[in-house]
Amino acid sequence: MKRILLATLFVAAVANAAPLKTDLAHSSVGAVFKQMNVPVEAKFKRFDAQIDYDAAHPDVSKARVDIDTGSLDLGDPEYNKEVAKKEWFNSAQYPKASFVSTAIKPVTAGKLNIAGKLTIKGRTADVSFPVTVKPEGGKQVFEGQLPIRRLAFNIGEGEWKDTSMVADEVVIKFRIAAGQ
Repeated sequence: MKRILLATLFVAAVANAAPLKTDLAHSSVGAVFKQMNVPVEAKFKRFDAQIDYDAAHPDVSKARVDIDTGSLDLGDPEYNKEVAKKEWFNSAQYPKASFVSTAIKPVTAGKLNIAGKLTIKGRTADVSFPVTVKPEGGKQVFEGQLPIRRLAFNIGEGEWKDTSMVADEVVIKFRIAAGQ
């Protein structure tokens, strides 16, 4: 009897993790890195976030974010073309970078720790990062930062492996607004 009750509670909890519709006008995904020790902030123009979130049971929630690697906007059309090339994102062969959650754990009120698989340029790594979640205008807003090392994903081949020009450390920043 106890197993049936637990199974029923689990199914009910999973059923409450509802898919949210991403409000792209109020969402953003970007990257911050240093070039010649000067911070550079860039935004991805195209991405898609699929979030199934239950505030009462965040541990049954799921998230997936797909980013169009050719949409990175550095503020200059020539630079934008450059980062889509083979040495950087190789957007022709790897048009998407993706994150798929494997675990979402509540930390404190309004704070989650998310673990998952990050795939960029055909390389996948396990990652974990904190996220704040808050209601705003009838939506849930998920904000966070994920530090990565670009060379672990082969971003910056050949002469661009030199980290004195472009630092290895990159911080992916995101703000996803989503609601029913």
